[in-house]
Amino acid sequence: MASVGFAVGLGNIWRFPYVAGENGGAAFVLVYLACAFGIGVPILMAEMLIGRRGQGSPPTAVANVAEEGGRSRRWSGVGGMGLLAAFTIEVVYAVVVGWVLWYLYKAVTTGFVGVDGVAASAQFDAVLADNLGMVFWTLVGLAITGLIIYGGLKDGIERAVVVMMPLMFLLLLALAGYNYFAGGFEEALRWLFTPDFSKIGPTTLLAAVSQAFFSIGVAMGGMMTYGSYLPRSISITQSVLIVVFADTLVAVLAGLVIFPAVFHHGLDPAEGAGLIFHTMPVAFAQMPGGYLFSVLFFVMLAVAGITSMVGLVECVNYWVEERFGISRHKSAMLVVGSVAVLSVLSSLSYNVISDFTLGGNNFNDALDYFSTKVLLPLGGLLIAVFAGWAMHKSATRDELGTLTVLGYETWHFLIRFVVPLALAVIFIFGVIG
Repeated sequence: MASVGFAVGLGNIWRFPYVAGENGGAAFVLVYLACAFGIGVPILMAEMLIGRRGQGSPPTAVANVAEEGGRSRRWSGVGGMGLLAAFTIEVVYAVVVGWVLWYLYKAVTTGFVGVDGVAASAQFDAVLADNLGMVFWTLVGLAITGLIIYGGLKDGIERAVVVMMPLMFLLLLALAGYNYFAGGFEEALRWLFTPDFSKIGPTTLLAAVSQAFFSIGVAMGGMMTYGSYLPRSISITQSVLIVVFADTLVAVLAGLVIFPAVFHHGLDPAEGAGLIFHTMPVAFAQMPGGYLFSVLFFVMLAVAGITSMVGLVECVNYWVEERFGISRHKSAMLVVGSVAVLSVLSSLSYNVISDFTLGGNNFNDALDYFSTKVLLPLGGLLIAVFAGWAMHKSATRDELGTLTVLGYETWHFLIRFVVPLALAVIFIFGVIG
């Protein structure tokens, strides 16, 4: 459940709809599903087995497994790249969770009565322009995350996700069910499931693999960390399939929550990162019981964001505990505090320091590009190479003992040949445009 909580988050409900909107709808969804199951599943299995066999934070786990196979401990850099990706993503992610909490506050206190498309856009622009507001709500989200991490694995993380994840699924189903009767549902189905193959190109491929990795948590260190907590009696294959199916289901349900409202109210599906903040207030303003649904929706979004933030922070926190020999409480404060400092800069890049650019992007967008378009596909490639070529086959077979002979050989072929080649091609052609 903790792994599902890490995988299922704003990547599904906030990021998936707007990235799909920017990349042609159904064509993107088709490529996304192929990437999630054809590339994401084999790598996620590799991450979990490395974590469980290495019994440590991602760099330590990779180094231990490498040493066991007679390889150099310098392979630990593969795990280190995952930690860097997690930390970088967390800086950007915390700002978006801040937006969600702010909108939750708006939903509870004032609701969205009378809000139309123009008013919703103006409201979101006002959020981006309010320095103190963005900083405050970003820090609130990080404080909640820090308290859960501070509580530990059993009393903090597991206790939180066992309540939060089922609640999120129920709320998504309720909102998707409402949209079936409210209008725009058929247009959303066509948009999501009738592909135009002419729209598939290198940019779509990189966007799809980045979204798949971002959404299910590949190459972020989180799954390797949770893998180190996984008992030997638990099937890695079964766990990974549950995670990816749950993650995909939530992404599709999110599309059926967001896009019917987009088409019903004549809004633009390619709105970008602010899509749900432009779309959903308009829908809530016009639906019966809109106040209640708006509160439930942003509660659900907050739950999704917080559980993923917990997974991102936990993998870095585990490494800090291990590396510096300090208590969980001290490491949690150190990690969350350092993320908070950079998240403040990330939030200010929307206004005060927007003129400060890196490679033509503001600070926030530069971090987002570096983490999702560079670190995730490159990290996934290195994990596949390590599991397929550096690890002994007997070690991976031992960890995937519940697989049939055919199932294991299929995974081993994919992780050695198909996944690295696909990621290399997608990464190179996607980055050079």
